[in-house]
Amino acid sequence: MANNDTIKKTLAVTIGLSLVCSVLVSGAAVFLKPRQDENKLLDVQQNILSISGLVADPKALSRDEIAARFKEVTPKLVDVETGKFDTSGMNAVTYDQRNAAKNPAESRTLTPQEDTAQIKRQAKLAKIYEVQRDGKLQTLILPVHGYGLWSTLYGYMALDADLKTVVGFGFYSHAETPGLGGEVDNPKWKASWKGKEVFGSNGQVDITVLKGSVNQALPSAIHEIDGLSGATLTSRGVNNLVQFWLGKNGFGPFLANLKKGEA
Repeated sequence: MANNDTIKKTLAVTIGLSLVCSVLVSGAAVFLKPRQDENKLLDVQQNILSISGLVADPKALSRDEIAARFKEVTPKLVDVETGKFDTSGMNAVTYDQRNAAKNPAESRTLTPQEDTAQIKRQAKLAKIYEVQRDGKLQTLILPVHGYGLWSTLYGYMALDADLKTVVGFGFYSHAETPGLGGEVDNPKWKASWKGKEVFGSNGQVDITVLKGSVNQALPSAIHEIDGLSGATLTSRGVNNLVQFWLGKNGFGPFLANLKKGEA
């Protein structure tokens, strides 16, 4: 009787099983990728529809209904450095800003002084979204991201046609502590951003996430957001990322050009 317990046969079986498993995993990844891409797109569309105020509860809609409503939203690319719309011919629909930020050819390294949002690299092109009616801008949706306590938070801020009043704000990806920093997902906290003004009378960024609560009796309340209880570092991270993306190294130049009709 043949000895099946030899090292040679054991290795052959192990290698064979490994190869079979690798093929199965690779095949499953390839087979599931279209569905994963569809779900990723659906998630983006749901978040933008919600934050822009176009749909109160996107998750209550079917995929076809979401796709139909999303036709009201137009993606565009902005050259962050010039603050103007990109004219290179890059496809705004397929452009992936997160991937671009990882590519040295499509991004730049921020200096420690610039990098208040702690993102290290910034894509040269940013993917914004517009909602227009009768040829006029109604809502502008800006992508924002920055580091909190444990993770980079990715989200969107929607501004009204005046380009200073918040229509909606929220994150679609983060890994902050549930019940603490994870309260960035709390509907009540997200709703508190609506109606706030991100710029002061001097045109400078003047939106602040406080350490405590907003005193609604003060004039400054229009520019202030309650801090997250027990999550000082996450609150600080949100404050920093918002101020970064609205400032001179983010969308500040673009918003200034848009107001003047020069974007």
